[in-house]
Amino acid sequence: MKLNTKKIIYVGFAFLLIQTFWQAYDNLIAKILIDKFGLNQTWSGFVMAFDNILALFMLPLFGLLSDKTTTKIGKRTPYIIIGTLIASLAFVGIGLIDKKQTEFVHNETSVVAEYEKIKDHEDVVADWEAVVAEMKGDIINESSSDKSSYKEQINEILTEYTAQNKEKLDLAEVYEVKDLYSNYLSAQVREKTHKDPKMFIVFMLVLLVSLIAMSIYRSPAVALMPDVVVKPLRSKANAIINLMGAVGGVLFLVLSMAIGIDKYSYLNYFWGFAAVAIIMIASLIVFLFNVNEVELVTLRKQEEEEYGLLELEKEEEEVIGKETLSRDKKASLLLILFSVLFWFMGYNAIISKLSDYAPKMLNMGFSLTLLIANATAIIGFIPIGILSSKLGRKKVIIFGIILLVLCFSFVPLLSQKTNYLMYLILGLTGIAWASINVNSYPMVVELSTGSNVGKYTGYYYAFSMAAQIITPILSGLLMDKIGRIVLFPYAAVMVVISLITFLFVKHGDVKPEAKESLLEHFDVED
Repeated sequence: MKLNTKKIIYVGFAFLLIQTFWQAYDNLIAKILIDKFGLNQTWSGFVMAFDNILALFMLPLFGLLSDKTTTKIGKRTPYIIIGTLIASLAFVGIGLIDKKQTEFVHNETSVVAEYEKIKDHEDVVADWEAVVAEMKGDIINESSSDKSSYKEQINEILTEYTAQNKEKLDLAEVYEVKDLYSNYLSAQVREKTHKDPKMFIVFMLVLLVSLIAMSIYRSPAVALMPDVVVKPLRSKANAIINLMGAVGGVLFLVLSMAIGIDKYSYLNYFWGFAAVAIIMIASLIVFLFNVNEVELVTLRKQEEEEYGLLELEKEEEEVIGKETLSRDKKASLLLILFSVLFWFMGYNAIISKLSDYAPKMLNMGFSLTLLIANATAIIGFIPIGILSSKLGRKKVIIFGIILLVLCFSFVPLLSQKTNYLMYLILGLTGIAWASINVNSYPMVVELSTGSNVGKYTGYYYAFSMAAQIITPILSGLLMDKIGRIVLFPYAAVMVVISLITFLFVKHGDVKPEAKESLLEHFDVED
């Protein structure tokens, strides 16, 4: 048996366009909600979690529908076509709405002009005093609690600092003032949105359409690879699929830097959304011209018959009904799954909020930091996979957890002058996350028996998806109560909790068989 690598690369274009979409969604939508419509961190977190809530219902539905679909171009391809076209058009629509809302914020408020004055300020008290003095009293209605709250807090802070005859703010004070002022600007936009919510309603409806469209073809796209590849070769195929998805995420990050939309707020993101739509359509065209689903499924069936794989599968199904997990193994399974829940809560909080945190707190772009994290994770897959085979999965995961906690704990100590250290920290974060991600899914399915690996995969996804529903809302609530400074400590605490549960895991660390090729070390589940 030999894998047709070229064909699998073409199949991987369906995953490339998916990851390009989600990278843009994660990094731009939160910024728009907070800066352009004035949502606080909690409500923006709820919107960011909504795609995962929707996925709980939509992914199984369209997976089942595609299973029962029969067309001349296959079971999965029609869903990939329809979903991609609708999602890409909806993304262009989001870009146009953002463009119009950006113009509205520019023309109807003085927020942008005020932001331009403070976006590069750091720690000079006189600069911030001047900014506060220039706040316009008529921007927000006199009855607005937002105005009195934020303006009063900022004035109190600066009065205290001036009374101490300080020329500069210390690091904690810088974070406090920047956070309050960013919230003050957002409150001004929120006041306008409350008065005229039509554009916000349209934005949310188009966003909902894009998320439904993605749900249409996400499950069919995932199911396509096992449809066209025989079981023994699926690890290699999945490795290629994961790499293609990573390329999609990297494409958006590079584009966002190239068109200059990753650092400052209140920019027009239309060309970012348009570029993603173009990549999605181009990837779909490449996919359609090179992937004949019906032909590939027929070839897979021929290979199964040739190598007697169908008989082996029947034997596995007969055995599965007789095998059960021991009490100790069940306990280990639950401990691993709760560990998955907590380290995803920590990691996803950073991924979903970094585009808001980095520009406002550290005056730096988010794209290059995420690009470095992705790059180090990809580079780390192979050596980490090899290391795991020698030291064991559990030890490597514990190393990754400890490194992740150290990385997250160090970020609140950075200032605008030392923000360059974020590149090193996110690089190490990528290695830490790869150490966890390469081994966590295999530990779950190691406890599966025979052909029920799909059920255990479902457990893994259920806990990781639950984390991605909870954490944007919970971290957003804490950021509203305490400030943006709490983001990385929150993430560190979640990862520490995962370490506590993971230390009690006793099973799932079976030494894996030697990989046939380096490529198979990319065979992980996200």
